[in-house]
Amino acid sequence: MRSKISDYDAVVEAAGKFTRSVAEGNSKYAKELFVDDACLFGFLNGTFERGSIEQFYNNVDTVGAGADFKTRVDVLELEETLAVVRVLEEGWGGSIDFTDVLLLLKIDGEWKCVAKAYNQNSNTIKR
Repeated sequence: MRSKISDYDAVVEAAGKFTRSVAEGNSKYAKELFVDDACLFGFLNGTFERGSIEQFYNNVDTVGAGADFKTRVDVLELEETLAVVRVLEEGWGGSIDFTDVLLLLKIDGEWKCVAKAYNQNSNTIKR
């Protein structure tokens, strides 16, 4: 059965906590989205990162988004209790473009992120 548009809207609203935190350089909104033991995986400037979502919070809180920062949220998959979201980021920190994939579960009626994986666009890697 296809999910209702309101279900998609709820997932986009949840992912908005992620984008708002990044845009404002304040992890407090993302902390509402991610479960405490959420994990992350990806490469930042060629270095493999993996582990606690706390690494993401630290990055958000120490690097401003930049004046030209832009985002786009796409819901790639939505089931009753599972969503996969792609977030495109342009100009984070004034120079880095990312593609993030967020894995969300509907827990006690609320969409929460359990994992984040990301790719830094190769033309924005500092060498």
